[in-house]
Formats: sequence, structure tokens, C-alpha cells
Amino acid sequence: MTAPLIALLSDFGTRDWYVAAVKGVLLTRCPAARLIDITHEVPPQDIVAGAFILAAAAPWLPPRTITVAVVDPGVGTSRAILACRVGGRYFIGPDNGVLSLCLREGSPACVAISPRRLGLRTVSRTFHGRDIMAPAAALLAAGRRLESLGTPVARTARLPVPPVTRSAHAVTGRIAHIDAYGNLITTLSGVWLARRSGRLPRLRCRGRIARVVSSYAEGRAREVVAMIGSLGLIEVAVRDGSAARALRATRHDPVSVLWPSR
Repeated sequence: MTAPLIALLSDFGTRDWYVAAVKGVLLTRCPAARLIDITHEVPPQDIVAGAFILAAAAPWLPPRTITVAVVDPGVGTSRAILACRVGGRYFIGPDNGVLSLCLREGSPACVAISPRRLGLRTVSRTFHGRDIMAPAAALLAAGRRLESLGTPVARTARLPVPPVTRSAHAVTGRIAHIDAYGNLITTLSGVWLARRSGRLPRLRCRGRIARVVSSYAEGRAREVVAMIGSLGLIEVAVRDGSAARALRATRHDPVSVLWPSR
């Protein structure tokens, strides 16, 4: 049998011991597990950023992967900790919306994890990633059934999805994520960049017009360009630079695709 795979996402960073402690619990309780890191550089307490990154990575993880997402500003409160199965994969994280983008498709089965059912005697009020989520993930990796970890949950926390608005000659979305290169990943599907009447649309962001290209390299030096990125979403980029810095852009800023009028 293939060794179980556990993927980790958190806002822990790498300067402290938190990631090592979580991995230590996982490997102590399930020595056969393989561990991979999605990222530990989610901005601190940024649930929206964590949810976006998790949803971007999850479809590429192998079936039966167990993903632990620890972006948990409500640690120690009454919020539940979820274990969910959807599309042949498992997700563990706080019920604060960080899992919500991964639970939109299919028919997820979720339970609220019970420390008692995990056999846990001591649980810190400040480090549930180590003390509850990691033990639950290790049990799943070792073959425990999802339903044995807690009580069923019918409704889970969902993040609000920014609307996409349309007019006769434009469609407007928002910047959903800014990656490490300063590329602006939007909420707009790449289908909006299709030609109309033989002409390509243009893209407007922060008052600047971006030319539509097919790759980063197609842009001229320091030019603001737009393209369909690897997620199938429209991205704004600057050749050999940062679109975020060049445009002074932040997440949630509006971005519009403009079609030429006849």
C-alpha cells in the first residue's frame, strides 16, 4: 500500500518551532506518513488568503491526501475543528471558513472533532494545530474512519464570495490574491479574455490599462499585462517586476475587463 500523504498549510512561518512540533506529532503517531508543505507563509490570521491558497493547491494533491490547514485566530474559543471528506480527499481545520472553498464542490461529509474520541487527555488552549488537528490527521492516515473522530456537522462556516458584475461593455471582479512575485490573481475567469468581433479586450486595474498577452515573457520590460494564469483565472503582471508595487494594488481592489464597443 502507498504510504499515506499529509499536506500542511499554516500561518506559522518558519522562524519558530510550530511547524516542527506539528510534524513531530504526525510522525510519532503515524511513522509511515509522508509529509508535504503547501505553505507556512499565509499572512498571520488571514483566513481568506489561507482559503485561497488551499483551494489552489488541493486539486493537484493525490487522492486520499489528508490536508491540515491551521489558520486559526479563534483558537481556544468555542469554534469547532472540522474533519471533512470531499472528492476523495480529506481536510482538517477550524470551522472559520478556511476550508470553505474546498468544500463547495461535491457533497462533503464533515464532523466536528471530539478530543475525547481521539483519546486526548491534555489539550493546550493556544495550539490546536499540534494538540487536536495533527492527532486527528494521524489517525485518518493510520486508517481510522472519518465518522469516528466526532459528531456530524451539516453546515460549516463559509467565506463571502465577492460578486462579479457585468455591464454592456465590461465585467468587473476583484483581486483575490497577490503572489510572491507581485502578480495579481483575480476572481475573473479567463473566459472573459476571449476575442469579440475579432478584437481582444483590455483590462483596467488601479486606473491603468493592461494589454492582454499569453505569457509573462510576451510583455515588454516593466509593462503591465493581463493573461490567463495557471488557475484559469485572469492575472495582472509586470514583466520583470511586481504588479502589486507598480500599481500599488491590494487584495479586493476592483479589476475590469473592457470590451471594445462596435
